[in-house]
Amino acid sequence: MFRFIHSSDLHLGKRFGNFSGDLPVRLREARHAVIARLAGHVLEHGAGTVLLAGDTFDTETPAPDVRRQALAEMAHHASVRWVILPGNHDSLQATQLWTTLKAEVPENVVLATEPRPIELAAGVTLLPAPCTTRRPGRDLSAWMDAQATPEGSLRIGLAHGAIQSFSEDAAASEVIAPDRARRAGLDYLALGDWHGAIQIDPRTHYSGTPEPDRFKHERPGKALLVSLAGPSAMPEVTPLATASFSWSTLELHLLDGDDPVSAMEAVLPTGRDRRHCLSRIVASGQSHLDGHARLVQAVESAAPDFAFLELDDADLAIQCEIADLDLIDRAGALREAANALLAEASDESRSAADRDIARAALARLYSLAQGATT
Repeated sequence: MFRFIHSSDLHLGKRFGNFSGDLPVRLREARHAVIARLAGHVLEHGAGTVLLAGDTFDTETPAPDVRRQALAEMAHHASVRWVILPGNHDSLQATQLWTTLKAEVPENVVLATEPRPIELAAGVTLLPAPCTTRRPGRDLSAWMDAQATPEGSLRIGLAHGAIQSFSEDAAASEVIAPDRARRAGLDYLALGDWHGAIQIDPRTHYSGTPEPDRFKHERPGKALLVSLAGPSAMPEVTPLATASFSWSTLELHLLDGDDPVSAMEAVLPTGRDRRHCLSRIVASGQSHLDGHARLVQAVESAAPDFAFLELDDADLAIQCEIADLDLIDRAGALREAANALLAEASDESRSAADRDIARAALARLYSLAQGATT
């Protein structure tokens, strides 16, 4: 039995510039902390080796502290062997990065920078396909088909890139053959690039990122424990929890007469774990001006409990009647502006996009007016 941990896409040093405050720092630190969690799983399950299938670093020029602290953490877990494959974000084109890494790596770290066999254990051979550039334009795993290994040995492939045109960077020119494991006689093909864990076939898996970094995938971060009993046996693949933050899109569909605040509270996670939740509320359906304003206020009130919380109300139809305008102002410039926006929002000769803009502006005006009176 040979066991190992399959992980990828740590993206160490990712800046998370789309967030503010101390959240980017917390998210970067969580990615570094994944190293220790992976090592913990190795020790718990007797795996011995971690295969990192590309994009260990977020860029080809990670800051020195990101690079050296990652290596120091790996060195701290001296009983664990780490195999690092260049991905498309940290490809071999970054010659300075890989030259520096070769000079700095501790003894328990292996850099899989060449397409040549690496012996992981007696009777276990790793066949890596390092990314030569961000977009190599060809299937770098093709060499595995003709590569001989000792008879009866386990063959493990390690590659980074799309196996369909669903690459994180939407590049389809270097699609990995979906039947590469069969063609190359691999007992297991460990893939990176896609940030959600996915099984292509029983011998081919994307591990996904161990610490999610966007709302796109929204699956809890995982690594895969892979157990190989022998060349003729199917691999046993077990997901292992690794993430400290959760990312979720919460659907909030409102009907006329619904209390939007109660509906919002029903979909939000509860308790102290909110501190580690990044949540996006996507509202749809319809609501009156007053309900929309209370929803916006409720989201703003709850936001400090979360790592991140935002409202996306682009698909929420905001209903308005003349009586609602009295709550903005009964006369004067504000009322004139409200009348004009309501007229634009109701004008069927205008495009749907223009009417939506007018409704959103009217809702904003209503919220500002209500805030000024409280």
